[in-house]
Formats: sequence, C-alpha cells, structure tokens
Amino acid sequence: PKSGFHFSGSCYSQGMSFLRSVATVGGYTLASRILGFVRDLLIAASLGAGPVADAFFVALQAPNLFRRLFAEGAFSAAFVPLFSAELARTGRNPAILFAEQALSVLLASLFILVCLVEIAMPLAMLIFAPGFRDEPQTFHLAVLFTRLTFPYLLFVSLVSLMGGVLNSFGRFAAAAATPILFNLVLIAALVVVAPYTPNPGYALAGGVTIAGLAQFLWLLASCRRTGVSFRLRRPKLTPAVGKLLRLMLPAAIGAGAAQVNQVISTAMASLLVPGSISYLFYADRITQLPLGVIGVALGTALLPLLSRQIAAGEGEAAADSQNRSLELGMLLILPAAAALLAVPDSLVAVLFQRGAFGAFQTVATAHALMAYAVGLPAFVLIKVLVPGFYARHDTATPVRIALISIAANIGLNIALMRPLGHTGLALAVSLAAWLQTGLLGFVLLRRGHWRPDRPLVRRLVRTLGCALAMVAVLLGLAHLLQGDLTAHGPWRYGAMGLMIAVGGGVFMGLAQWSGAARLQEITTQLRRRPAG
Repeated sequence: PKSGFHFSGSCYSQGMSFLRSVATVGGYTLASRILGFVRDLLIAASLGAGPVADAFFVALQAPNLFRRLFAEGAFSAAFVPLFSAELARTGRNPAILFAEQALSVLLASLFILVCLVEIAMPLAMLIFAPGFRDEPQTFHLAVLFTRLTFPYLLFVSLVSLMGGVLNSFGRFAAAAATPILFNLVLIAALVVVAPYTPNPGYALAGGVTIAGLAQFLWLLASCRRTGVSFRLRRPKLTPAVGKLLRLMLPAAIGAGAAQVNQVISTAMASLLVPGSISYLFYADRITQLPLGVIGVALGTALLPLLSRQIAAGEGEAAADSQNRSLELGMLLILPAAAALLAVPDSLVAVLFQRGAFGAFQTVATAHALMAYAVGLPAFVLIKVLVPGFYARHDTATPVRIALISIAANIGLNIALMRPLGHTGLALAVSLAAWLQTGLLGFVLLRRGHWRPDRPLVRRLVRTLGCALAMVAVLLGLAHLLQGDLTAHGPWRYGAMGLMIAVGGGVFMGLAQWSGAARLQEITTQLRRRPAG
C-alpha cells in the first residue's frame, strides 16, 4: 500500500520534482509574506483603522482581486495546460508563438478595460464600497487611490503569462519571487515617499502600480535568461487564443470564488461602522501567510504535474499525487489554523498594536482572524482539488460549484452581518469555502477521478490530534506569558517567538512520534534528484 509522501508509477521522478517545486514556491512565498508583514506593520502604525485606511484597502482590493485571479487562478489554470500541451506536441517555438499571441490579445483587452474603469471609477466605487456614499471624504479618497492602483492590472497580467511560461518549463523560482518586489516597493513608498504626501495612502496607492512595473521587468529578464524573448504582435483571435479565453472566464470564477467572496465581504463591510474594512484586511493578511506558503505553492506545482500525468494516461498516478498533496497540505495548514484559533488576540497585538492601532482595534481584528481561521483548511483543500478539474480541461464544473459558494456567501453575509458585524462577514467567507470544498471533493469522487486512500485518512486523523495537543500547549503558554505579550518593546516579540517555537516543536515531535509525518521521508525526497 502507498504510504507517506511517496509518488508511485512511472511519474515517480515527477513526484520528486513536485515536492522540490512546492518547496521552491513555498520558500519564496514565505519570504514575500514576511516582507508583507513588515509592510502591514508600517501601514497599521501609519494609518491605523480609520477612513484613510479603509479607502486604501478598498483601492488595494481591486488589483489584488485580479492578481489572485490571474497569478494564482484563472490564467494559470487555463494557460499552463494549453501551453504545456503545445510544448509537448509541437515544440518550443510554436508554443512560444501561442504565448505571444495570447499576450497581445490580453494586453489590448485589458488596456481598454483599465481605461474604461478609470473613467467610470466613481460609479465602480458604488460596487466596491457602496457604504462610502454617505462619507464624501472617504469616497473621494477611495476613488483617487483606486485610480492610482488599477493600472497594476496591466502589469500583473503580463507577469502571469510570463510566469506560466516559466512554470511550464519547470522554472518556478523567478515567478514565485515577484511578490517580494511588490512588498519592497510598497515599503520604500511608505518610508521614503509618504512624508512628502498629504497622507500615506497617496504614496502606497502610487507604489502599487510602480511595483507592478518592477515585477514585469523582473520576469521579462528571467524569461530572456531562459531563452524566451517575447515579441509584441498585432492582436489576433486565433483558435488557440480563443480556446484560452473560453477557459479563462470560467476558471476565474472557479478558482477565484474565495477572492470574489472577499470582495463581497468588503463591500458589505463598508455599510458597517468605520474601521470594519480595516479589521477584515489585517485579519486576512495574517491568514494569507500560511495560505500563500502552503495553498498557492501546492496548487502552482500540482497543476503541471497532474496535466502531464493525465495526458500520459496515468490516472492512478494522478490520484496518488492528489492524495499526497492533500496529506502535505493538511500537515502544514491544520496546526496553523489551530494556532490562529487558540491565540488570535496575542498574535494581533504583537504584530499590529502600535501607533494608530490600539487595543480596541486588536480585539476587533482578532475576532475576524478567528472567523477566517475556521476556513483556512478549506482554502488549501480548494487549491489542491481544483487542479484535478483543470488538468482535465474541465473549467465548467468548478464554475458551477463556485457560483453556489458565492451565492451561499451572500446569503450568509446578510444573515450574519447584523448580529456579528464584521466577524459575521469573515465567518461567511469561511463557511462558503467549506461548502465549495465539499462539492469539489464530491464531484471528483463521483467521477472516479480521485479517491482518498487509507494512508491519507490515517494521517489526517493523526495530524488533527497533534494540532489539538499543540493548542493546549499554546493556551497554557499564552496564560503564562500574558504580561510579556501585551508589554511594549522587544519583550513581546521574544514571547511570541517562544510560543511559536514551542508550539511548532510540540507539533512536529508529536507528528513524528504518531506517524502523522515522517520528516526524514520528506527531506530525503526533497533532496533526491529525478532519474534521468
């Protein structure tokens, strides 16, 4: 029987490459998320959770939505399987020609879209944040900031295409490193430029588009080092590009339901008390650290692997790859979710409570963080399950499931926002994600494309037990270190570092002892090079 993190069949060497690809993407994403926290610490200290912060976070929401849909969702889901198939069937040059044709059509279409949205931004703001209508100053700032951030959509689209090309060639590092540039530019804008602007929101909003330009130039150079030089061609809707566009639209809905739900929650939060959008943003930023490192890394590396295995007719190997990805994802995300549920107040206080961000904002953000943590495992499961459809060129089924999830989220928002406020909005996103996860798994099971094997079930149960034991330890430590966690100065960082180290050590030790994970197996396979 299969066990551990072994990949079986003729794609064994691909499994080893997959684990190394996950480590590569996850490592760069971790570095990016750490820089993102530095960025968010500076934003929290400068803006707090007031009208300017709400306006900027709405302005950041629009390009961030498209970044997640394109860089981590629709474009990769549609483009990578088509480009990989073209590369295998016709060779390098015809595949690059297809990429150039896709780039020209995408660039022309999005340029028109950006121009139209820039002109109609006051009307668009009624969709992004309808509650700002009653706050003229906040509404004006949100319109201005979003006009500054929205051109980022052009650059992130080009970055997504070039990243898809590099990923198809098995080069994941350059594309995974692009978010690091984004955070560095925004940190520089906040530190260097913000003192010379009316408020820091102006510097941050302008920095978003400049960061997109930096990411584009970085990946353009990376592609040239790989031997891929893009030519800008006249836009032409070829059959291959038409197929790409037909796959992209449903893929955007299917892979981006969580992001669409987040936008809906932000719009609903604009109807609540000022600061509600900011509480949701700061809580979401914390959950994005484990989600980005684990979920995005698994989804990015899994799609090319499944595409190759399914194209080769190796259905059993594809199912095994998906099971091992689920094992690895839950091994990493369950302790993270448990920790966020156990000590949210301490974590938010240490990370954000300074300057304009006070104790009241800490409590409000911690409530939202707990609600998001409920859905954290579901967000990762979606990242692992959706490639099982896209690798088979089926984007219609995830769309139908995503639409159900979005409808459920809207209903839950309406039901929960009055009694629970912004916390109810966060909880609605989590519950909708679990519904989407259940439906995706059910359809894959019914079609025979995936079936959880015995090692997967056994290790999931053991991983959950280890996570619960870790929670007990964290609660005890939080009680003992309560004074240090709320103190000012470096003591609270040391106390939080101690909690993370002890909690992580307890979980890893129990996982090794119980057989939830064999760390030696994982490290051995990460170091092993594929045969041939």
